[in-house]
Amino acid sequence: MTASFLKIILPFGIVVISFFAGVLCRKYIIFRLLKLSEKTKTKIDDILISSLKNNIVFWFLLLGLKIALPFTKAEPKFLNLFQKGITALFIFSVFWFLGKFTSELIVIYSGRLKKTLPAVTIFKNLSKIFILLIGVLIILQTLGISITPILTTLGIGGLAVALALQDTLSNLFSGLHLVATKKIRVGDYIKLETGEEGYVVDITWRNTIIRQLPNNLIIIPNSKLSQSIVTNFYLPEKVLSVLIDVGVSYDSDLEKVERVTLEVAREVMREVEGGVPEFEPFLRFHTFDDFSINFTVILRAKEFVDQYRVKHEFIKRLKKRYDKEGIEIPFPIRTIYMKGGERK
Repeated sequence: MTASFLKIILPFGIVVISFFAGVLCRKYIIFRLLKLSEKTKTKIDDILISSLKNNIVFWFLLLGLKIALPFTKAEPKFLNLFQKGITALFIFSVFWFLGKFTSELIVIYSGRLKKTLPAVTIFKNLSKIFILLIGVLIILQTLGISITPILTTLGIGGLAVALALQDTLSNLFSGLHLVATKKIRVGDYIKLETGEEGYVVDITWRNTIIRQLPNNLIIIPNSKLSQSIVTNFYLPEKVLSVLIDVGVSYDSDLEKVERVTLEVAREVMREVEGGVPEFEPFLRFHTFDDFSINFTVILRAKEFVDQYRVKHEFIKRLKKRYDKEGIEIPFPIRTIYMKGGERK
């Protein structure tokens, strides 16, 4: 009866106690630490404790299995095999924890370091894969499997793998190139030579995702994007000029037209959300057209989408002011000559 207890009940009890110890540790210790970390300015402790919360029960369970195994009186070869398996699981869980911790750090601190570390999935995934790969190599070494032949085999088979994954690797390195050069960044508004345009949502290991203004997503392979002619409306800065063409009749006093138009333009820059208040608008006459004298008014918007609101308000206010000042925006006029008759 005692032998049976030691062989079955005691190991089982150790595992159960370890499991509940992990649950209690997470509930009372980890959650208290999480509350304390919320009061600190740094985010590192929040990420660290949050990652620990998801692993602490599993680690206690592995500890219980490690302690309980010798009491099972199993054969040495099976005991050794189980011990190595538990060690491998523990190492893998630790590196999984490190991979998640690193990727969360990248997400949080990329918001502060947008110029040097864009928040893109490609960096998160590569960092996690790199850390897990190190963990796998350590596990193999722990299990007594030499990693030197594996590395040699990978080196020899690298050419075959590169040829087989040519398209995938092309997109991967194109994505890294896009991120490294910082010509296209997450959050930028871009337009491709083929006409597609929108905000860059993410750059993954294979694709760049663009959200259009109607809220649709465009998925572009990184290799195609790196070879395209792209207009980035956020470089070198977000502020952009807004050009609006206007035409007035030939009877208009151009000095008055210029004065009135610029007054409206300044008003729009000051009052309309998205305008640049400190910018001094200007206009340039440029064409004697068939029925009007045409000119272009130059305004400024804080970013690409703001230009639509600025144009909208400027056209409304300018039409109202022109009507008040008696400035005519002419309809198209054509003079027709009839052969053998009078001009009509």
